[in-house]
Formats: sequence, structure tokens, C-alpha cells
Amino acid sequence: MVTGELATTSPMSGREGAPVVEVEGLVKRYGKGDGAVTAVRGVSFAVYPGEVFGFLGPNGAGKTTTISVLCTLLRPTEGTIRVGGYDVVRHPDDVRRSIGLIFQDPTLDSQLTAQENLDFHAFAYDVPAEEARQRGRHLLELLELWDRRDDLVRTFSGGMKRRLEIARGLLHRPRVLFLDEPTQGLDPQTRGLIWRYLLGLRQSDGVTLFMTTHYLDEAEHCDRIAIIDHGEIVALDTPENLKAMVGGDVVTLRTDDNALAMCEIRERWGREAQVHGPELRLEVERGDEFVPELVRTLTPRVETISVNRPTLDDVFLKLTGRAIRDEESSDVDSMRQFGRAWGGGRR
Repeated sequence: MVTGELATTSPMSGREGAPVVEVEGLVKRYGKGDGAVTAVRGVSFAVYPGEVFGFLGPNGAGKTTTISVLCTLLRPTEGTIRVGGYDVVRHPDDVRRSIGLIFQDPTLDSQLTAQENLDFHAFAYDVPAEEARQRGRHLLELLELWDRRDDLVRTFSGGMKRRLEIARGLLHRPRVLFLDEPTQGLDPQTRGLIWRYLLGLRQSDGVTLFMTTHYLDEAEHCDRIAIIDHGEIVALDTPENLKAMVGGDVVTLRTDDNALAMCEIRERWGREAQVHGPELRLEVERGDEFVPELVRTLTPRVETISVNRPTLDDVFLKLTGRAIRDEESSDVDSMRQFGRAWGGGRR
């Protein structure tokens, strides 16, 4: 597991090379003096070309602040941050030209057609007209929107709008595409389709995907995941290695006296059960063998019980003390404001 330090090689197929995102000792404070609030505390990590990198954390953990610094929307208090080989403080315009942004809230002009939205984006990024049309056709065909290119965006479904935003974000050939809750509010089938397109674009165009999400099934698409809490990265690894941190199986149960059940579990089996709402959770090596003995032995009546292999939600709970599924979607209010500002016009 990597925590708070830069890796030197990509985890993807042994790939080596220069990172496309480098963050070293990032600190971000708001305010001055005794009233200053430190949102990010010495965060360091690297993201490699073609990688799908996930950023997970509860509200107020520092996700949005970190990403805002990477996208030149906030200035770091301390640290060195490079995106696409450019320093975010010294060369912000070069950074902006090297990234694409897909925000949770739509930033398309619904009064324009799909093609007109792409044309306006090409103008903002100085993409030559012929190149923009060829690139736009490639993306619209790949995202199955070519037949709707001349239709007004206001007639599009939510999934179609999200696909068009992805096409727009990739039109100027960014090295990194930042996706903030890319499928928030979409139905499961559409979410699956969006991810099929994203992973296909990663394969065909070599674009690096940097995403935030609170959907645990989406996080499974990541090559690596950084879990951030209270402004610090508490874990950074592949999904499988993170889940291995939990160990064994996860038993979840509810009894008519959880306090007594916790005491008996501690005394008889030497294990500490965690309280999560009305339920208790504990980790065991052989859940299928442990559960029958637990049900027979506990004094309190067991009302519900289940045993499962560890999930990323279990990892999140173990590291932060709370389950990510119980968090609100993300701490993105400030990102929404930035998203509206970045939705049109020259950057």
C-alpha cells in the first residue's frame, strides 16, 4: 500500500514512464492566522498515462480542494503540482489546455445543437475547424450520437447529455480527463453504457481518467484508488489490494441487544465488532463456519445476519469509521460553481 508518497512506476501492466499528474506535498489552507482552516495536509501521489485513477472520500475530506488545485481553480498554499508536465502555478494556461473537465452538473448549452456545442468548444480551445470536425465526428460516432448531431441538446436524455459532455471534454485532445461524479443521477443501465464508452476512449485515445465517485461499482473500474480523509491520503492502491486490507469475510448482524452482543463477541472470540447504525460488523477468516457458531452462542436474539466478501465500502469503513454509501454524493458544491464558469467561453 502507498500512503502519502509518490510511486515510481505505473501499476498497469508494468508500465513505466513520467507521470501525467504529480502532486508533492500539497497543502491548502483557507484564511490566515488562528482562524486558518487546513483542507489538504501534505498530500502526495502520481497518476500515469492511460490510468484510471479514483479519488474517494467523505464530504469535507479534501477531494474537491485537491482537484480544484489540479485544474488551476485554486492556488496551493504549499507543494509542487504538475499536470501534463506543466506546473499549475507557473503555467496555468498550459495546464488548462492539457485537461478536460466533466462536472456533475450539466454545462451544455441546451439551446444549441450537439454539433454547435462542439463547435463552440473548439473555438474556445483554438482547435482548427477541419480538425475539430474530424475529431468531433470520431467522438460522436464512438459515443453513438452522430445521428443526433443536429438536434437541440434540450431534446436529449440525461445519458445522451452526459455522453455529449464527454465528447466535448475530449475534443481538444486533453492528456487528462477529470470526471466529477460522471454518472450521478443516471440509471444503472446508462451508467454501465457510459463506462463502456469511457473505457473504450481510454483504450483508443490513451486518455488518462481522473474521477471522483461514490458508486462503489464504478470505483472497481479504477486501476488505483486514493482514499482521502481529513485532508490526508489514508490509502492508495489497486481495488483488490485495498480490499485485501480488510481480511477474510465481513459479517454484518443485528440483534435485540447490540451492546451485549459486542461484549460477548469480544470475550468469546477476541474480536471487536464495529457499530454501524443499527448493525454490528466484524471481520473473520471463515465466515461460513463462524456464523452458525455465532448464532448458536450469542445470548441476544439475532434478527438479521449476513456474510460477504470485503467490498470497497468495507475498506472505507475500516479506514474512516463510516460507510461511503451513507455519505452524500460528494463535496462538490464549489466544483459546481466552477463547472458553470468553465462550461463556455475561452478558458
